[in-house]
Amino acid sequence: MSKAKAQAKAPSGGAMQKILDVVERAGNKVPHPVIIFLGLIAIVLIVAHILTMAGASVTYPMINPETQKIEEVTTSARSLLNVDGIRFMYTSLIPNFMGFTAVGLMIVAMVGAGVAEESGLVKALIRKLVIVSPPKALTYILVFAGILSSVAADAGYLVLIPLAGIAFISIGRHPLAGLAAGFASVAGAFTVNMLIKPLDAVLTEFTNDAIHMVNPAISIDLTANVWFSIVSVLFLTVVITVITERIIEPRLGEYKGDKPDGEEGAKISPDEARGLKYALFGLIGLLAVFALLCLPAGAPLRNPTTGALIGNSPFMNGLIAFIMILFLVTGAAFGLGAKTLKGVPDIIKAMEKAISNLGGLILLLLIISQFIAYFNYTNMATIMAVKMADGLKGANIGPLWLLLGFIFVVAILDLLITGAIAKWAIFAPVFVPVFIQLGVAPESVLAAYRIADSPMNMITPLNAYFVMVVAFAQKYDKNAGVGTLVALMLPYVVGIFLLWTALFVVWYLLGLPWGL
Repeated sequence: MSKAKAQAKAPSGGAMQKILDVVERAGNKVPHPVIIFLGLIAIVLIVAHILTMAGASVTYPMINPETQKIEEVTTSARSLLNVDGIRFMYTSLIPNFMGFTAVGLMIVAMVGAGVAEESGLVKALIRKLVIVSPPKALTYILVFAGILSSVAADAGYLVLIPLAGIAFISIGRHPLAGLAAGFASVAGAFTVNMLIKPLDAVLTEFTNDAIHMVNPAISIDLTANVWFSIVSVLFLTVVITVITERIIEPRLGEYKGDKPDGEEGAKISPDEARGLKYALFGLIGLLAVFALLCLPAGAPLRNPTTGALIGNSPFMNGLIAFIMILFLVTGAAFGLGAKTLKGVPDIIKAMEKAISNLGGLILLLLIISQFIAYFNYTNMATIMAVKMADGLKGANIGPLWLLLGFIFVVAILDLLITGAIAKWAIFAPVFVPVFIQLGVAPESVLAAYRIADSPMNMITPLNAYFVMVVAFAQKYDKNAGVGTLVALMLPYVVGIFLLWTALFVVWYLLGLPWGL
């Protein structure tokens, strides 16, 4: 056992802890993730060929994202072992990888984050947060920030999760518990926020297109789920915090591994205080520049047609660039002020170091991108989704039970189809008209979908950032693997899924408004 693994776990006297220990041991015995995904590719090749030979196909209404029209679509299984399939695999290797947006997001974000980390800004900010925050409130603050981070798309995965681990270790708590809380807040509540975000616009548009299949006269607004989303954010903040402090941390016990350099104390040194002052000046200057680019009428980062800044606008669509520049400017300013960076050459070296550390992860993402592309090419996910939807739609049960069945089916399929937009494009035209005919408001269906789409993101390896979180965990425990992360996240999956669904049931039965 490595010294990073030298951590005293609490006695596993409870049945849940024993089950999680078994999950962790079993999961960590699986082969390297690269081997796993190569095996999954082989399975997809075989199963898709069998389905193609059997003539498997489904017919269903679907929203065309380009025309926003409802179209009757027939999808058949496609083999990867025939002429077209082999040609696709051979010619799509590079496009599959280049089209895998998680790779570009991580590399761009790490250019700035690497400077902020190497300069010491991240550690100083975390220590400052620890100093000014009541210890009992730290988990709540981090979880709340993680849930709200979804307004910046995937930035929470890249920023909040590693910061949560650093924050926990800085006050003597187990860093894996911090990573777990951060991952749960970012991934497990991804579809809700206190702010309107770009995802809401897409989901609302798809819902309206499905509504118009049965009643062209009615539509829902962008704020159709705003009250439910706001309450869900507060509710899930408490749920995730309680699971972290009552289940995850007692199971992990005391962390006795080595702390990363510079995280032993919580005090801010005079050099760090000067660095934070420089970082503040850099932040003010950066915000002033972006204010000029965003606030005036006709500003270049506003939507050229509507003038909107939030939603579908250049600023929101390129938000990861703002985050990269934010970390780069403040990190460089801090480094120069704290004398941890001597000049431009040190800043460039920090960027190079951050990118070089992504080598193993980039290799794995290359394999994952091929698997996802092959899986989508075969149409296996669509066939499975429509078959399950037809079975649920045909069940002779009441509206509430049908909604609960809908939540369950979408949650299971989220293990295979992780994209919220892709799933809703399939499910909206199937389920929204059915529920409307049963007297169920479309806002209720959309709220149910938000619940179903999120929790499984924490344990599916098809989440593009799952392996990245495993890499974060290995910083503190070199023996950590897929099983470690799955065992950490299972209590969150179960707790969030059951309690969030219970909130939905209470909301539905009380007839509370879902939004504006």
